Amino acid sequence: MNRVLMLIMAAGAIGGGIDSIRGNRRGYGARFEEGFLLLGPTALSMAGMICLAPVLADILGSFVVPLYRKIGVDPAMFGSVLAIDMGGYQLAKELASDAGIGRYGGIVAAAIFGCTIVFTIPVGMGIVRKEEQQFFAKGMMYGLVTMPVGLMTGGMLAGISPGVCAHQNLPTFLLAALLLAGLWKNQEKMVRGFCVFAKAIDIVIKTGLILAVTEYMCGFNPIKGMAPVKEAMEVVTSIGIVMLGSLPAAEFLKRRLQKPFTRLGGRLSMKPESMAGLLVGSVSVIPALSMYSDMDEKGKVANAAFLVSAASLLAAHMGFTISMEPELLGALIGGKLSGGIAAFALVIFLYRKGR
Repeated sequence: MNRVLMLIMAAGAIGGGIDSIRGNRRGYGARFEEGFLLLGPTALSMAGMICLAPVLADILGSFVVPLYRKIGVDPAMFGSVLAIDMGGYQLAKELASDAGIGRYGGIVAAAIFGCTIVFTIPVGMGIVRKEEQQFFAKGMMYGLVTMPVGLMTGGMLAGISPGVCAHQNLPTFLLAALLLAGLWKNQEKMVRGFCVFAKAIDIVIKTGLILAVTEYMCGFNPIKGMAPVKEAMEVVTSIGIVMLGSLPAAEFLKRRLQKPFTRLGGRLSMKPESMAGLLVGSVSVIPALSMYSDMDEKGKVANAAFLVSAASLLAAHMGFTISMEPELLGALIGGKLSGGIAAFALVIFLYRKGR
């Protein structure tokens, strides 16, 4: 399966590159070029955390490792509180007692849960209009309810037994339940809290980048044990190379699915913009949320729910996984898609019941 997906990515790069040479006649060339244009934002969002990961693992190891081991959970699962491409993978790998659990926690769990709390919630609440935030929050809650579907599916596809997977995800399930309760009881305070958390992560990432760049240029760094910035940039560059193919391939898939999705939306009494948002959101969160005002109420809730698990699947997260852990690509796709589809189905079911 991974070989087939890599061939699809290569075909996307070839097609996008040729279209770029021909003047972007079909629109795939722009997506090809975007793969490299995203190198800057990608580096800013993750290079500093990659450099800091060994140091953070040492600091967190003194209390996270004993606590997680006491309940029989691999400390690697702590990495799932960060997004896959914002240090979650590196932190999980550094803390891991079992390499397999470390890969799962840093790829699948971080791409679903970590992305939600570090990126989707704070960014989403900042983009959608005030009067639409109730629909976004409701969607987030439904997405969190079905998130275990994605985590369990991804775990089993990664070769982890259902019992072990469920046990390893206990802290994640607990944090998700607390987040769910917080969004239910006091939406505004929870959102403010996650905005502060996201800002704190941004400060840590940029501080790490400043220190790593200073060490590269001057040979001096007050914090010992950090990974060299060149290693971090190698990771970023490999992701950019993959996105040269994944973005044109995602654009092709989006165009081919647009008509069937529109027909499905008609059957579900949802506007075409609501169905298009699902396809766009599986590539990138921000463009999907920029369409939020054009969606109907059911579509707004369904799109927010879908994003909890499926956000950025076909671009950043796929590119990162192919670069770092290509053998887990099937687990990533299966986990994020199953969680997203389950969330969408739950919203449709509840709206049909009039809830």
